[in-house]
Amino acid sequence: MSLPIPKPPGVPLLGNIFDVKPANTWWSLKTLAEKYGEIFQIKVLGHTIVFVAGAALAEEICDEKRFRKYVGGPIVEIRYAVHDALFTAYDDEASWGIAHRIIAPKLSPQVMADLFVDMRDTTGELINVWKAAGPTEPRVLLKDLNRLNLEATTLTLFGKKLNCLDGPEHPMIQAMEDSTSEAMKRPNRPGLLNWLLYGSKFKSSTRVMRKYGEDLVSYRQSNPTDRQDVLSALLNGRDPETGVGLTESQVIDEIVSMPIGSSTAPCLITASIFFLLRNPDVITKARAELDSVIGGEFTYEHLAQLPYIEGIMRESLRLSFAAPGFNIEPIPSADKRPVQLAGGKYEIAHNQPMIIVLAGVNRDPTVFEDPLKFEPERMMGQQFERLPAAVKKWYGNGKRECIGKHYAWQWNMIVLSMLIGAMDFEMVNPGYELVQDGWFNIRPVDFKVRVKSRAA
Repeated sequence: MSLPIPKPPGVPLLGNIFDVKPANTWWSLKTLAEKYGEIFQIKVLGHTIVFVAGAALAEEICDEKRFRKYVGGPIVEIRYAVHDALFTAYDDEASWGIAHRIIAPKLSPQVMADLFVDMRDTTGELINVWKAAGPTEPRVLLKDLNRLNLEATTLTLFGKKLNCLDGPEHPMIQAMEDSTSEAMKRPNRPGLLNWLLYGSKFKSSTRVMRKYGEDLVSYRQSNPTDRQDVLSALLNGRDPETGVGLTESQVIDEIVSMPIGSSTAPCLITASIFFLLRNPDVITKARAELDSVIGGEFTYEHLAQLPYIEGIMRESLRLSFAAPGFNIEPIPSADKRPVQLAGGKYEIAHNQPMIIVLAGVNRDPTVFEDPLKFEPERMMGQQFERLPAAVKKWYGNGKRECIGKHYAWQWNMIVLSMLIGAMDFEMVNPGYELVQDGWFNIRPVDFKVRVKSRAA
């Protein structure tokens, strides 16, 4: 006999609409995971959603023989902007496989060395901006890192310098914020309300994002180059299986998707700086490693010699859950019987969508002793290797795992290494406690720092 899946009490007709705050959905789910444990459910406007927040159950539903990525809710909404792009394509859309086979070779581990210098040099430009500004003015660290992320992504993948590290913020950044926040909120509103009151904001942000993509295509056409980057593949590549290339609209879809997908990286670095400031002994160890490995110019080869920085990055990913989760559903079949989980401990409907809540999975007390403690050592060497796969799903799962995971890992390693190697950070509010919100990412709220050159 299966156990009932726990759920908050709710209210008549509206269900659990008040248990999840539309302005901070993921923080609400984190709170529910802390209360209800490895699995829970809510009902909103008549729709039941099941959430998995325990490592063992998460590992089970990541089995691609039984389950697959679910494209629903906010992901369906963002299709308005990017259609059937890699992140938003339905499982049965041929467009996913075509685009993946065209793009993946340009984001493989083998080509990361070619991107190192651009990543390093753009990070150095941000450090120079900080040094020129001086330590007097408080900085919202996430805002500066959002600029750096867009600058680096546009240069490394699409071959254009935006020069957006200071001065007015690039409109793409606000457009991504507006579109993803609206995509998160729309499923919880009546459709008529979305159309009457919120449609114009969604449309205007989409226009801005697609113009960003169109401008990059136009720039490449006006400035031919032999760069073999992602944009070159999008424009000229052919799927090796079908011989099909991407349409003009699909090229824009994928260009727009990539900055949205990479927006988790600035959130991660910001959270990592917070954890380091809360644990100054970790900064000391990290700097000792950096100083012993990098004697002069930072090179690609140094990355493989920084195991403690790797541990910091993994532990920051675990505790920040910069990408908050991902959606899964049972693979459709003719069998309409309930699907059993945990050997029959729980049952779900044959077509029940589920969302993995990484805030719960990554802090599962059955896996991590003292799970809220920031401890890079547990994410290194054999300790890391012994951890279950479910607590390493920072970039998603299986064939629909983030195509840019190698890019993201390298960018994060470079940026964190350079920032803590060159700069000292001080919290504007020493008593700041981590509060997070976000849409397709999770970001620290109102975290401000003063930045100055590292003391000798």
